[in-house]
Amino acid sequence: MERSIRTVVVPGAASPAGINTIKALRMAGFKGRILATDSCHLAAGFFIATSYEVMPRVNDEKNYANRLFDLVSKHKVEVLMPSSGYDIYPYSKYRRQLEEMGAKAVVSDLESLETCYDRVLTFRSLSEKFSCILPLTTTDPYEIKEFPIFAKPRREKGGHYAARIDDQNDLNYFISKFKNENKRGDIIFQEYLPGTEYTIDVLCDLEKNPLIAVPRIRLETTAGISTRGQVMRNPEIEQTCMSIAEHIGIRGPCCIQMKESSEGTMKVTEINPRMGGGTIFAALAGANFPDMILKMVEGKAVAIPKISEITVVRYFEEIIVQGRKQLMPRQ
Repeated sequence: MERSIRTVVVPGAASPAGINTIKALRMAGFKGRILATDSCHLAAGFFIATSYEVMPRVNDEKNYANRLFDLVSKHKVEVLMPSSGYDIYPYSKYRRQLEEMGAKAVVSDLESLETCYDRVLTFRSLSEKFSCILPLTTTDPYEIKEFPIFAKPRREKGGHYAARIDDQNDLNYFISKFKNENKRGDIIFQEYLPGTEYTIDVLCDLEKNPLIAVPRIRLETTAGISTRGQVMRNPEIEQTCMSIAEHIGIRGPCCIQMKESSEGTMKVTEINPRMGGGTIFAALAGANFPDMILKMVEGKAVAIPKISEITVVRYFEEIIVQGRKQLMPRQ
């Protein structure tokens, strides 16, 4: 049964993913209400959305959940977008309760989220079917026989603690450092991949069936976010990534990171079960994921769009906020 969505929540309004979800909805001509949320009362997305609400941090679970339910009830929310790597966890945990309130959280199940969050679980799961495109990965530094290698967090978001290790002396220093910080078990060591890096944005339907994959080359990144990118069609990569998303059990969007080995083989480095900071590149190329998600929830047919091969460059844009009232957090 078709319906028209009137109110959408976009979390992570301080992040590129949240801001670009709002922009993508505007690009698609969405006429309803865009409610932006974030724990920062000066999130840039607040000032380009229809309205906003300041949320508790996700790790304050009880207060966050109470605030979430109040927000959904107060604003008659119908869709919650997966544009924050933090909010997707309570969205998933309380998905059934939210649906009973009339709000559809378009997120993967908690098991799938954890498989993506813990990179050891990611590679353990993918090894069942995709071993040929996985880099050598271990948590045991004493298994390492060749250099260089790449070390990065097993679970944390972002590039904190990520480092290239060039020789045994580097490795010994790294082991000593993280032993002292009681973090050694939280680090994975991975085959160093020197080649071109890709992000592949994948969208699955509400029953977890993959619909489309849009590969792009990460020409330049800043703080882990693509600032220059090139959308390039590649049927083999697209099919592989749709198969990966189906295997993991993704509902809605995900972005899969891949990088070329020294032999030119594309290998998976991580999976983010949400919209990414560069997913708007796919929208600019013809695949507007937020708009397609709304059509799914509305019960409308989702046409698979034609993708244009484009290059995108990005820049900062400023918003002037005037008045003490606008600067104060909403209660």
